[in-house]
Amino acid sequence: MIRDRFAPSPTGNVHVGSLRTALYNYLYAKKMDGEFLLRLEDTDQTRLEQGAVDNLLDALNMTGVIPDEGLIKEHHKVIQKGQHGPYIQSQRLDIYKKYIEILLDQGQAYYCFCTKDRLDEVRNSQKEKGETPKYDGKCRELSKAEITSKLEAGLPYTVRLKLPENHVITFDDMVRGVIEMNTNDLDDQVLLKADGFPTYHMAVVVDDHLMAITHVIRGEEWLPSTPKHTYLYECFGWEPPKFVHLPNILNDDRKKLSKRQGDVSVGDFLAKGYLPEALVNFLALLGWSPENEQEIFSMAELIEAFDLSRINKSGAVFDRAKLNWMNAHYIKELPIEALVSHLTPFLVDAAVITQEEVAAKQEWLFKVAQILRDRIEYFAQAPQELELIFKNDFIIEDEEALALLHEESSKRLYEALIGKIEATEVLDAARGKAMLKEIQKEEKIKGKMLFMPARIMITGEMHGPDLTLIMDVLGKDEVLNRIKSVASIMQ
Repeated sequence: MIRDRFAPSPTGNVHVGSLRTALYNYLYAKKMDGEFLLRLEDTDQTRLEQGAVDNLLDALNMTGVIPDEGLIKEHHKVIQKGQHGPYIQSQRLDIYKKYIEILLDQGQAYYCFCTKDRLDEVRNSQKEKGETPKYDGKCRELSKAEITSKLEAGLPYTVRLKLPENHVITFDDMVRGVIEMNTNDLDDQVLLKADGFPTYHMAVVVDDHLMAITHVIRGEEWLPSTPKHTYLYECFGWEPPKFVHLPNILNDDRKKLSKRQGDVSVGDFLAKGYLPEALVNFLALLGWSPENEQEIFSMAELIEAFDLSRINKSGAVFDRAKLNWMNAHYIKELPIEALVSHLTPFLVDAAVITQEEVAAKQEWLFKVAQILRDRIEYFAQAPQELELIFKNDFIIEDEEALALLHEESSKRLYEALIGKIEATEVLDAARGKAMLKEIQKEEKIKGKMLFMPARIMITGEMHGPDLTLIMDVLGKDEVLNRIKSVASIMQ
């Protein structure tokens, strides 16, 4: 059975690149009727952040990238589910020590007692000589007596992988093909740190083997480490998984996506009112392409279409304009009830409406939602868009708009609108539509010469959402006042 995993570190909010990695693992597992597992890589205890695990699981649950096994959040509680746990590395220290001992006994790892100061000196010296910084092997050949003496003296130590000299390590990456590296170009990687925690490189190999992972789908930043992982599999006599290294997500300047150029966490985008399904759809296409030109996918369609062979080698630019376009598409497709539900918190936060007024103003909210549907790309834009619509002190400066208002037919339209609005009891969308039809018939004003000047008088703009909906939301008195305010232009 196909088994893959997402194994992040709990170091803060979930980066969109991390969500894409999780998504690709999820899609492939579902496509192949396999299992998707979530494991927590917390071996670097200095980088842990409070609340990071909750943020991670909330982001996965909200976007529908839900693990079958491992760390899962159910009923607001984080639990571990499955037969291969624990799924948190800090709870597996005894397991790693067992395999460290195996490597030491086999002569494929060794104790290193070098201090940080000495290691820094070695690296700085190598840099000054123009050499690639790497461990110089000082502790590789310590005798058993020397090791015992140092251990009995309580000297701090690490355990390093003992790479053989001039040994070619080969692995096959499903995106990049066969990759070879000579051990002479690699460092004796630390496997066990002085604090008793394994490094990522040790833990990931042991965990992936014991958890029966068949495919490792991860970011290309791990590509340089994969030869060491492959050699560890060789040391243990284990069959390595298939490797898939995903291309980086890039900023507009084609550098790796960084928070210095704007929001990059899943939480940032959801907080701004991007729909989870739009974000998932967008991220799926950053580094993978379907066989056809389709761009809008449901999760079920993504699962059906997903193919590891169509993952690109080159980095994918995070095109925010395309994300906005895609999210706007999803907003337009929402049922009106769902649209109101999404909009309301943003309108409350912006004090457009109070929480206490929400229930009583549902009909008004429905009308507002219809107006905003085609005007916003994400929900955080809603208050500003409404402000533009509700703004009643607008100044008409556009030359084409002014020219339209100076047309003889516009002056007749002005008088007709005032007369009909003053004569009506309630100005709603239906009455507004009927009123414009009456004027069209009575004044013989049609098309652009009817609707555009009317819109300019009421909103100050030549284009925008359904004019009769705007009339409905603004109400009789406000619409009448706005039309009368352009009297000086109409003279």
